[in-house]
Amino acid sequence: MTTQKALLVIIMGILVGLGFYTYRQVHSSAARTQFVWTFLNNPLENTELTIKAGTRCGNAPFIFPTDGMVGYLWDDSFNPGQRHQGIDIFSGTDVGVTPVIAASSGYLTRMPDWKSSVIVRIPSDPLKAGRQIWVYYTHMADSDGNSFISADFPPGTHEQYVETGAFLGYQGNYSGDPNSPVGVHLHFSIVHDDGNGHYKNELKIENTYDPSPYLGLRLNANENTDQIPVCEP
Repeated sequence: MTTQKALLVIIMGILVGLGFYTYRQVHSSAARTQFVWTFLNNPLENTELTIKAGTRCGNAPFIFPTDGMVGYLWDDSFNPGQRHQGIDIFSGTDVGVTPVIAASSGYLTRMPDWKSSVIVRIPSDPLKAGRQIWVYYTHMADSDGNSFISADFPPGTHEQYVETGAFLGYQGNYSGDPNSPVGVHLHFSIVHDDGNGHYKNELKIENTYDPSPYLGLRLNANENTDQIPVCEP
């Protein structure tokens, strides 16, 4: 085989691989989208897909942070090149109804301009002692930005200690654009520390951890391609 033909074979292999990866990623989230729509249209008939707030799945170090169905997983892809940094938990209720609780104890911060989000610093990762992690909760406001975060955590709150199970707020549908709200849900992610005592940018998946071992659920879209995760019996 000539060098030119060998190079062509390599390029074709790369393109096929990328095509398969893109299909698998988009197809998996498309399959879960069907579950999401079915659930949101009739949540009372799909309760087998939901997990209750405070549930501990197996020996997981974290408890489940809200009532609902995990509709989208870590590393799901809604468009080619877009990778989901956490999980989305849909309650099937209206805004401001379904409570959100702390999955683990830690030190809560709410930046002055955060309408729907809080982040909790956990000084010692339960999966790796001595490693600091951050747990991010968002969409706790309505489409106009009216916050559903607990009054205990006003804008500017810094390093306030919260116990596991502490009430943080309610699920909402805030997206930053009143004309384009998201479905009512909680977005939950586990964020890297930057090594200097601050959290990294949660919008980049490489700055987040696979939440599967923290919650005891199959939450990695690469390993759970089309199913809704529930606690194993």
